[in-house]
Amino acid sequence: MDFTPETAPAVEFVSLPFRYAEVRRRGIGLVAPFDFALDDECARFLPAGVPLYVTRTARLEDTAVTAKLAEEVGGAEAVVPAVRSLISAEPAAVAYVCTSGSFVGGVAGEAILRQTMVDAGAYDAITTSGAMLEALRELGVRKVSIATPYNEELTRLLADFLESAGVKVVKAGYLNTEQDIMHIEYDAVRQMADLVDHPEAEAIFFSCTNLRTFDVIEELEERLNKPVLSVNQVTMWAALKIAGLPLPGLSQRLFTETKQVTMREPEVIRVV
Repeated sequence: MDFTPETAPAVEFVSLPFRYAEVRRRGIGLVAPFDFALDDECARFLPAGVPLYVTRTARLEDTAVTAKLAEEVGGAEAVVPAVRSLISAEPAAVAYVCTSGSFVGGVAGEAILRQTMVDAGAYDAITTSGAMLEALRELGVRKVSIATPYNEELTRLLADFLESAGVKVVKAGYLNTEQDIMHIEYDAVRQMADLVDHPEAEAIFFSCTNLRTFDVIEELEERLNKPVLSVNQVTMWAALKIAGLPLPGLSQRLFTETKQVTMREPEVIRVV
């Protein structure tokens, strides 16, 4: 039977009852550069039940990973709109996930970036480079070797950032690549660790949020007998800490040798 407006049965519309949950979802928000590709790796550093919200800065014409790109993706013009796009999800903390974008301006620039994120509406904020310093402090590391996929200029800027924060860099290695960092294989990461390891280094730090490291961290720590830190690891660790959320049950030293956070009091919301 063909229905026309005249012959169609009347639809009864009813207002349905509901109630809001008594406790809000409490997740982590990430602001990443336009070329970030490791959303899945960051999620693996979260405990079960903690949601992840990711947004990216606007794409730039020049995609080469250089100091110029780092300055642009870490500037307020790029970061503020990205932070504001996360606010409706109500993340308990917002992390800026880019190492070079948060160290290229030095220690002072990193502090300005964090404040910019809070001013844009983040409930609490951390940057990858700030998280790196916090992780090294909590582990008691004063001397470190660093491995990056960057060119020499960016690697030197990272070393300068660490030195200005009181961390001595005893050895630094770089791959000198500016593209497709997310496709670098784990075997290359293993080689990087072996080549930058140094008797004085109390830890090894891998830079660049597009460098995959999750599945080799525990293996390298066991073989080298020292903490092995990566930027996505320290960022998620620090974001969970400032959000007052529990750490994941991972066997990586950053999680086994630092204190479990105390959860903040849950925010109670109205019930209708």
